[in-house]
Amino acid sequence: MNHGGARRDNRIRLDATGGYSDRIDVRSPSEFAEDHLPDAENHPVLSDDERRRVGLLHAHESEFAAKRAGAAIIARNIASMIEGAFAAKPRDWAPLVYCWRGGQRSRALTHILNEIGWRAVQLDGGYRTYRRYVVGALETLPAKFRYEVVCGLTGSGKSALIAALASEGAQVLDLEALARHRGSLLGDLPEAPQPTQKSFDSALIAALESFDPARAVYVESESKRIGAVQLPDSLLSAMRNAECIRVQLSTPLRVELLKRQYGHFLLDRDSLTSRLAHLVSLHGKQTVDRWTAAAEAGDWDLLVDDLLRVHYDPLYLRSLGKNFPRSAQAIDVAPTAITETAFRTLAREVDAAALARS
Repeated sequence: MNHGGARRDNRIRLDATGGYSDRIDVRSPSEFAEDHLPDAENHPVLSDDERRRVGLLHAHESEFAAKRAGAAIIARNIASMIEGAFAAKPRDWAPLVYCWRGGQRSRALTHILNEIGWRAVQLDGGYRTYRRYVVGALETLPAKFRYEVVCGLTGSGKSALIAALASEGAQVLDLEALARHRGSLLGDLPEAPQPTQKSFDSALIAALESFDPARAVYVESESKRIGAVQLPDSLLSAMRNAECIRVQLSTPLRVELLKRQYGHFLLDRDSLTSRLAHLVSLHGKQTVDRWTAAAEAGDWDLLVDDLLRVHYDPLYLRSLGKNFPRSAQAIDVAPTAITETAFRTLAREVDAAALARS
């Protein structure tokens, strides 16, 4: 996408937005939180409460009353932006402005900014046009790349290898980072709530658009759902038909790695035992009681080892064989330690091996 393409009414199409680094989303904070254009900032012309009040006027009085009240509120909010957030913008500032469908909210701010002398443009069709683009791209874009799927038992260091590959300059699609979830019963990150599905979709498209189709894309062997978000069928299909790299690590090192990655549960045993209770239907109350007792006693080595042997390993092996058929011919690799240095060394070996079979 390139800079330009503006029509005389200051509207531009979505395919002309690439050169506009300053992007202003004038929708309400709740709309913005659900999803927005990449790198956009939220400067709402109507807050959530103000939008609700205008909507009530439209429903219970008249369209005229709603427009009159809305115009006054929007004018005050735009004045606050000009005196505050936009006060130091240079004379040649050229922001992209959008709302839900390219209507009155974004038109009002675009008009005022241009009257001042800035070169603001309005996204034709607004966020709705962008969302339609994302939905369409999710159906076609994933198939344009060659994937190398990093597989391996839980705790074998798949995520560490993915991070090391990225550090070494490889193309990496880190789905767990985009989803802010490690993809298992205990996989949520307490410091980072998951994105909405729409926001995850946008982040996924932005990541895919940054890749070179001539180079491999490394991705972890995820299931369709990662916590509360799910992968598009097109990506899942491409991953499941891809070549695989299997990471192998001894059980003691897997236990040690998992204790590091899930250390927050060591500090919140109530949350851990609550999650373990969900496994009663799979493994019975006696087994889960054994795990709960180990957690309450702080016997983490016993707990993690038992969870791997009884729950995670059988579950993962069944899923891998079913969903990633080419894993049977995977390149086997083994880190020499669970340090960053060891995984970066392994990443260089993996990238060379993948390149040799491409």
